[in-house]
Amino acid sequence: MATSSSTQPRDTWGSKLGFVMAAAGSAVGLGNIWKFPYTAGESGGGAFVLIYLMFVLFIGFSVMLTEFAVGRKTGLSAVGAFKSTDRRWAFTGVIGVLSGLLIMGFYPVVGGWALAYIFKVGGGLLSTPEAIGDSFGGFISDPVQPLMWMGVYLMLNIVIVMRGISGGIEKAGKVLMPLLFVILITVAVYGMTLPGAMAGVEFLFKPDFSKVDSNVVLAALGQAFFSLSLGMGCMMTYGSYLKKKENLVQTTGMVTAMDTGVAILAGVAMFPAMFAFGMAPSAGPGLVFVVVPQLFAEMGGLIGLLLALLFFIGLTVAALTSSVSLLEVVVSYLIDEKGMKRSRAVISASVVMATLCVFASLSLGGVGPTLFGTGAFDIFDLLTDKIFLAVGGMLVCIFAGWRLSRSELEKEITNDGKVSFPLFGLWYNLVKYVIPVAIAIVAFMGIKSGFDSGKGEIMLVGIGIIALAGVFSKKL
Repeated sequence: MATSSSTQPRDTWGSKLGFVMAAAGSAVGLGNIWKFPYTAGESGGGAFVLIYLMFVLFIGFSVMLTEFAVGRKTGLSAVGAFKSTDRRWAFTGVIGVLSGLLIMGFYPVVGGWALAYIFKVGGGLLSTPEAIGDSFGGFISDPVQPLMWMGVYLMLNIVIVMRGISGGIEKAGKVLMPLLFVILITVAVYGMTLPGAMAGVEFLFKPDFSKVDSNVVLAALGQAFFSLSLGMGCMMTYGSYLKKKENLVQTTGMVTAMDTGVAILAGVAMFPAMFAFGMAPSAGPGLVFVVVPQLFAEMGGLIGLLLALLFFIGLTVAALTSSVSLLEVVVSYLIDEKGMKRSRAVISASVVMATLCVFASLSLGGVGPTLFGTGAFDIFDLLTDKIFLAVGGMLVCIFAGWRLSRSELEKEITNDGKVSFPLFGLWYNLVKYVIPVAIAIVAFMGIKSGFDSGKGEIMLVGIGIIALAGVFSKKL
């Protein structure tokens, strides 16, 4: 096994359950509870969900297994995993670390919103439903309040990651993931009991293929890929802490199933209640912070208040389990490649992330520098969502399929033949031939949509950063 440039003993997961909960936590995030429901709503419901599930099964599972295998095989995080095999591929890891850094440049801002809404709901937000929309707009454009909540949220990340893999991230995952499932199930069960709720269930699970076009297919593929935390180094980093005895196929299946389960549960928690109260399912990105509080306000009384509190606690938990893994991607790079102690690595990474978050948060109020008329929050989101993650995931598959030997991969995935994986041939061909092409299409369409929406200059900046990552990685 390759060794890192750090002489410190490498941490490992204390148990299989701990790893599965942490990896599922990494995959489960704002994309599942915030993005999945509104994307499903805008894309026709059931048909989108069916296509999404097919992509998760064939593409999401395959890419995640690839990342776990490469991470465990090398015992190194994103950059080192590639560099130890072939220095020319180090830039793929650099893109992963950059992605983690840029996502953490705006993710804690939204995580701070979720945290703030626990207290806003408790403070009487639901008592004036007609003011909920204006309240959210005023809150995110305020220069001070969101920054305070972002700071609290980021401190929670620092405390967990500072404690290491087994002592911090694993323990947090074991508590937070079951809590999230309980909360979503509670909200979903109550929503299903409301009169007219079955129309929402039908919308979510009865496919209407007349609604399907290329945009729906691309939205489903993008959602499946990005909701699983693929292409940003998280799963490769988590895989690098795995013991050799663990069954990679089984754990990948468990993590994929848990992530998909949360996304579906989030849909069931929202759509039946929305249909029961006559709300539009295609409410867009404002669904969680505007429509959902209005929904709970409609329920009224103590039940509405308790369910709203539970929902925003769940949203904060989902955000936290993802952002912890993103922070760990950068921290692990600094430990492995720069020989830093964990405490110094966590503080160094967090200072950079906090600085980026300040620019991102202020940009929503029209304050701070812009690039081609676009604020920091939208720049970080565009670069990662439309370019970096797709390119990173595509390169991981090309690396595994074309640079590593088939026998090496089979040996790693089957634990030297001790674990049965009859579908290895199908998985290998998907990773080598099919998935890179599928992801390339998503990346191309994402970049094209960026140009179509007047963000072409930002897209070019992203492509330029990837080129610079290639140049920089040669010096590693």
